[in-house]
Amino acid sequence: MTGWAILFQCPFHYSSFCWPWHLSSFGCGGEAKEVSNENKGMDRYTGDTGYTSVSAANCLDVHYRPQTGRQPNPFLQRLVCAPYSLDTLSGILSDTLLLRWLGNSLIVASLHTLLVLTLCSLTAYALSKLNVPGGKWIYLLILAGLLIPLEVIAVSQFQVAKNLHLLNTLTVLIVPGAAAPFTVIVLKTFMDAIPDELIESAEIEGAGKFLIFRKLILPISASSMFALGILAFLQSWNSFLWPFLVITDMNKFTLPVGIPTLLSSFTVDYVTPMAVSMLSSLPAMLLFLIFQKKIVKGVAFTGIKG
Repeated sequence: MTGWAILFQCPFHYSSFCWPWHLSSFGCGGEAKEVSNENKGMDRYTGDTGYTSVSAANCLDVHYRPQTGRQPNPFLQRLVCAPYSLDTLSGILSDTLLLRWLGNSLIVASLHTLLVLTLCSLTAYALSKLNVPGGKWIYLLILAGLLIPLEVIAVSQFQVAKNLHLLNTLTVLIVPGAAAPFTVIVLKTFMDAIPDELIESAEIEGAGKFLIFRKLILPISASSMFALGILAFLQSWNSFLWPFLVITDMNKFTLPVGIPTLLSSFTVDYVTPMAVSMLSSLPAMLLFLIFQKKIVKGVAFTGIKG
């Protein structure tokens, strides 16, 4: 296997976020079981309690992080609102490489998402609608890729990146993980539900394979690809381990790698990391708020077959 092929193997798997929910008592996985009204009431009470606890913890973080980030030192260990101060934020923007790290994160996440959607959609189309020799075996290998975490292949990927002279470049953050097994599987499942008659009618009109993919398959799969693109963007945006291994130049840091460098070795400073963390979460929040309807629609479509 060539060096570039190894680099393209997916080190991150979105399924790790999905299967615990699917198998939990709160999820929808598994076969439905008939239970008594008493058990239904207890399950509903347990579920509501779990939802409330998780929501309260998330709301506490949403409240506490912005409040801490706008406080001046010393750090105030209280939950009540303190006087507003932007001194910390203005000092961080002027004294650190935060804006450069933010730009690096945007470039890496955007190009990585574009590469993921391009490669995975073409792969899913070939496995779903084209008569690829050994397609079933290829699909099984892609399924097996879900079982390989980043920690297992990090050393070999690092050595390949070193041999290709990609260390301390943004390319080494964009290319690895572009062939995402989870994205391929979801897109293939969605494309399997597209009637073959549509493709046959396009072929009768003289359309080629790539034209059918561009004019027919992509528009139909747009919603699911949009949802998967958001997942790929957030995964790349929040990635820490791989950038931490391959980037040593502070000018090439992304936000998750740059934030820990703001911690002082001699004093405990909670305010600066909180302020930077608050700023780093804004793009992802805005992205979701702007496109939340399309995201929900895409997630719903990816769960429908037939």
